[in-house]
Amino acid sequence: MTTQMMLAAGEGERILGGGLNFTTKATMEGGGFAATFECIVPPGYDVGAHIHTEGIEMFYVTSGELAVVAFEPVDRSEQNWRKWQSDSGEHYLSGGAGAFMLVPPNVPHAFANLTDEPTHMYFQSSMAAGHEKYFKELAALLEKSGDGPPDDAAIQDLRRRYDIDQLTPLKPSGVHS
Repeated sequence: MTTQMMLAAGEGERILGGGLNFTTKATMEGGGFAATFECIVPPGYDVGAHIHTEGIEMFYVTSGELAVVAFEPVDRSEQNWRKWQSDSGEHYLSGGAGAFMLVPPNVPHAFANLTDEPTHMYFQSSMAAGHEKYFKELAALLEKSGDGPPDDAAIQDLRRRYDIDQLTPLKPSGVHS
């Protein structure tokens, strides 16, 4: 049963750490049809291309600019997803306020803030594992790594547990590997 909910601007559980700055607005456990977040993507943050076998994700830029991709590339071995190309010739999209990306299951996708300013976006995920739990664990791992690169084995283990098949590396903001 879905319960009604009203939150004022800025309300919701905050998930902070290692460049992540998410405010949880709704969870699937709390009766939502999708986990819903307001996100601030810091300059330089690149989630890395990845795939989920279940659930749908939706991204909507409200301010700033975000590079996004959601298609099967001709060559997945290219480790820079911004060089990917689809069979039909598509490349990544760089968009500002109003840019939108909808990702069905089994579609490689990624986003990155390639600018010097924070980007604000609205994000929803219908993955049954609970994306808010994943983000909490990811923030803790990124925070633990400090200014260095994150522990790749720990990130891979975390992502496997949450149905995330990582195709290109995660690059937290401000981390130079």
